[in-house]
Amino acid sequence: MKKILVEGHRGFCAKYPENTMISFQAALEMGVDAIEFDVWLTADKVPVLIHDGNCRRTCGEDVHVRDLTLSQVKQLRATYEEKFGDTFQGQDIQIPTLEELLILCKQKYPNIKLGVEIKEFTEENVDITVALLKKYGFFDTCYFYAFNGRIIKYLKTKYNGRTMGYPDFLMGEYAPDTYEYYCELGLGLNIVRSEILPIYLAKGWPIHMYCADTEEDVRMCIEKGADLITANDPTALMKVLGRL
Repeated sequence: MKKILVEGHRGFCAKYPENTMISFQAALEMGVDAIEFDVWLTADKVPVLIHDGNCRRTCGEDVHVRDLTLSQVKQLRATYEEKFGDTFQGQDIQIPTLEELLILCKQKYPNIKLGVEIKEFTEENVDITVALLKKYGFFDTCYFYAFNGRIIKYLKTKYNGRTMGYPDFLMGEYAPDTYEYYCELGLGLNIVRSEILPIYLAKGWPIHMYCADTEEDVRMCIEKGADLITANDPTALMKVLGRL
């Protein structure tokens, strides 16, 4: 069997509030090969890690990080009560900065690969994010994800970043040449299970499949030829691969 990379989706988001340091730490301690996270900029241009941009779902506050300074963002608590109730109350769980995660990885997990999802589709977000990744030595081994053709093209043409895009019908600002700027391809399990899967396998890119949280789904991804598998809970994936 070829080596399949294990990626923790937003850390270990099945059991911990997504895109938080406690979630990333749990995935890293399990021994995943990569962790995925989502990047937005605050009003004072600091990259922070949150999926939606708006803080309502995970922090209970209907505000957007782009309208807050970092100091204001740090007043929020990312305990994700909608999903976890009061499980994580009182633990001072904050929205982390990208730099906070990079410092942890540099100090304790220098070989980790990073799945960097550019969620705010601006060149400024890319530029600031890339600069930090280079500062801490993770740029050359990270993957850049984006559901936006313009951003994928910018990452590839300006920085020669390792890009992973998605099928054309899922991409914003898709152009006739967008696929030319892909290094790898991301496929959700709905596509992996579908009759259109061979269309994408035939393109010859390494394939990331997401999110496989059961042994059945993991084995399906392996059978279908995944190179990297993302999981909200990496336990089943690590078990099937004999790595627990």
